[in-house]
Amino acid sequence: MKLIKHLIALATVAIATSATAAAPAEAPDALVKRISADVIDTAKADKDIQAGNQKKVMDLVESKILPHVDFQRMTQLAAGRFWRDASPEQQKQLSNEFRTLLIFTYSGALSQIKNETVEFKPLRAAPEDKEVEVRSQVNVARGEPVTLNYRLAQTPAGWKIFDINVLGAWLVETYKGTFASEINKSGIDGLIKTLAERNKKLAAKPLAKPIK
Repeated sequence: MKLIKHLIALATVAIATSATAAAPAEAPDALVKRISADVIDTAKADKDIQAGNQKKVMDLVESKILPHVDFQRMTQLAAGRFWRDASPEQQKQLSNEFRTLLIFTYSGALSQIKNETVEFKPLRAAPEDKEVEVRSQVNVARGEPVTLNYRLAQTPAGWKIFDINVLGAWLVETYKGTFASEINKSGIDGLIKTLAERNKKLAAKPLAKPIK
């Protein structure tokens, strides 16, 4: 779980700390840049967010980041072959708990952002492509830059992020192993219960104060 949290933290930094504003555009790389500028501008203008106010940080994640993430597809990919064995109600519950888990993790990571910057690489995609990979690099104050890539798919509602790669590890694949282990041990309902319990603990835990 610590590895997963680390991956999401880096991903949140990349989504939330671009120094270059970009006008809304259909291109997936332009979309990610626009989200970045929007989130960081909002965070800088709100003293409560800078102080680690949990509700304000989570509201920012909910309104600015999550609308651009395809949680159902992400959950389906993470569940792998077990997804088709789950009932519609189990699929719904699993997607909801997974979404909530990522909200808490995104919020915790966002509260730690300070001076990181992001550089986006040229998009390698044809105009007709329905799935693309947006490549970026997170520059940190200390240490080597972190390579970070996104997978996005074109949907009726626009481009949606459905996977993130940090240092060569795809987030979905990381969760896939965790999900499979829990399902093999206690079934789909067991996984749902485990995620629900994890979310309750996170809800009772205050966000860490920003690192200075």
